[in-house]
Amino acid sequence: MPADDHRPAASLWTLPDGVAPGAPEHVPEPASGPDEPFALSRQQEFLRMVDGGDDAGPFGPRYTIVGGWRITGPLDVATLRAALADVVERHESLRTSIVREPGNVHQRVRPARAPRLEVEVLPTEPAARDERAELLLNDVESRPVRMDQCPTLHARLGRFDDRDAVLVLAAHHTGVDGWSIQVVLRDLALCYAARRAGRRPDLPPVRQYREYVQWQRRVAASPTFAAARRYWGQRLRGAAVTPVRMDRPRGDQRPDVTSWYRFLYEDDLRRRVQAYATARRCTPFMVMAAAYVRYLADTTGRADVVMPTFTPGRRPAWTLDMVGSFFNLLPLRVRTDGCVGFDDLLDRVRTACLEAYRNEIPFVDLLGVAPELMGAAAGEEHAACVFQLVQSPFMAVGERVGDLTYQAMRRRLRSQPVGSQIPDGALWAVEFDVGGGIVGSVGYCRGQFRAETVTELVAGYRDTLARALRT
Repeated sequence: MPADDHRPAASLWTLPDGVAPGAPEHVPEPASGPDEPFALSRQQEFLRMVDGGDDAGPFGPRYTIVGGWRITGPLDVATLRAALADVVERHESLRTSIVREPGNVHQRVRPARAPRLEVEVLPTEPAARDERAELLLNDVESRPVRMDQCPTLHARLGRFDDRDAVLVLAAHHTGVDGWSIQVVLRDLALCYAARRAGRRPDLPPVRQYREYVQWQRRVAASPTFAAARRYWGQRLRGAAVTPVRMDRPRGDQRPDVTSWYRFLYEDDLRRRVQAYATARRCTPFMVMAAAYVRYLADTTGRADVVMPTFTPGRRPAWTLDMVGSFFNLLPLRVRTDGCVGFDDLLDRVRTACLEAYRNEIPFVDLLGVAPELMGAAAGEEHAACVFQLVQSPFMAVGERVGDLTYQAMRRRLRSQPVGSQIPDGALWAVEFDVGGGIVGSVGYCRGQFRAETVTELVAGYRDTLARALRT
């Protein structure tokens, strides 16, 4: 929330005018033509909930998604430019703008144009290349990307020499999520290889985001959707997202800036998480989520914990190859009282996860049946802290396509004072690194939290996880 905004704090989570929490099926079907305006998805309506109507919110220029890859091989810049244009032509979301007209918020697909590609020469010393590549990635992430620019995809190429480069792609987060940026790279690699070979790219058929919006509105009228809403109404009765105390009250906050603290947990901890998950027949995320629930219970004194997490939101299956905004927020409610050891707590978390996945609906619709859910986390002194495990099936890990090899830059350890924005509170992102260990980051609103608080949070969670795995 901007420092000069004196609305009640709970308004951060108030549904904007025109968002029907309980009956999206009553909204008229949007026009389906590529040149016609169409409605926002329910995920994008979620972003409207936390938008302040200015450049500081999720529709402002710092709400971005960024990905970086090391590229090895004889990279041709002209072919790369052409392949980038191919990808923008293929995915309408890369050239779609959200128009915020009063009383008529909609999105519109723009004509295809080649995205901007900046090229620069980087220092050639081999020992400094990894560090310089990460600095380039951080620099791109600190720069704005306007939602109304077409296309919203930007590319920056740093070249160490003729066979070693780093490519960074950035896009506005309202139309591209973390899964999507990996799809973009996959399609870019295939288009580049096809152009080099003088043939058409071997790409799977793809549908467009406006088709998903139409599907989403149709399914909202289904009995299955109604049953899921009833589930959440019962599951979340009397519940509230577990709040994390901020260092500064909302009224005392400075202008919105998101900082990112990055860290690495040791490889032995990663191995123990995976071994424990295998033994208990659950996913590593469930193990790490259970430890986070334990940490929240211990630090807040609450036995009724509601932990918010992001999911890919990729339903139905035909969305897997699409670019768009699909990520969804799900609250996992777990009671910690009466647990006999970590095994019991993990069983409860596993049950909560499986039920939540089975009944997943867009968060904006879930909030319609649990309107008090965000109350405690939107108070004067508290905020929400979301915990997620990064996942995408298209992550390039030393993958060779044509005459180039792509390596996703996932092992990011350099923190930065200004990065991609989160609208409120804090956001965990952890993943298992192929190079060993658990890499992670916490993005936090610098007006709400001090850096020392976030460092203590990361250390405290690590200790809780390690103790849990020793039991």
